[in-house]
Amino acid sequence: MSEPLPTLLDYAPPTEPYLNVVYVDDDILVLDKPSGLLSVPGRHPSLWDSIRHRARQKWPTAEMVHRLDKDTSGIILMALNKRAHGKLGMQFEKRTTKKNYVARVAGLMDADEGLIDLPLATDWEHKPRQKVDHEHGRPAQTRWQVIAREADATRVRLYPLTGRTHQLRVHMLAIGHVILGDAFYADPQARAAADRLQLHAEELEFVHPTTGEPCRFVVPAPF
Repeated sequence: MSEPLPTLLDYAPPTEPYLNVVYVDDDILVLDKPSGLLSVPGRHPSLWDSIRHRARQKWPTAEMVHRLDKDTSGIILMALNKRAHGKLGMQFEKRTTKKNYVARVAGLMDADEGLIDLPLATDWEHKPRQKVDHEHGRPAQTRWQVIAREADATRVRLYPLTGRTHQLRVHMLAIGHVILGDAFYADPQARAAADRLQLHAEELEFVHPTTGEPCRFVVPAPF
């Protein structure tokens, strides 16, 4: 019998630091989200705390431009006015932004780099899990590159070319190298190999909505 999926009703997000600001100006707010904190409040009343809630305590007009999974840490971008939100949102929609993640995955990857091209869809029987679905799934592509090999794990850099829910987690699972500490997709051994999901949004590049200048932010992985 498989173990039950973790429930968000046990939600206990980290509070130190309460809000890690990487950069702020009149238009944008760049934050370093910790693992365990939601991007936006959940539907259940106990899930009110989020990076958006915390940001709005100081910047009431702050709005999400994109999101990270609760257990994924790293760079997250917010807009501080409607004009900036529209321009930044268009960049994400047109995929002109550049982003990469660092992950530690189970096992030793043989090749040094590759491309995963597998369509994804919601696994309705095990929601919010996603799955590879060649019949009904939406196109999803992830490029990966090995950074280092450990005794029984591999550190990789992941470049999502699309932005599907749980894309990196399901794609790595699909090629036999699940992300360590993944409470949704990892087997018990890989889940216990880390005290958190070993996935971090390390770098983000976009064009500033007002100045038109290229912006690049990097926050090294904490694991």
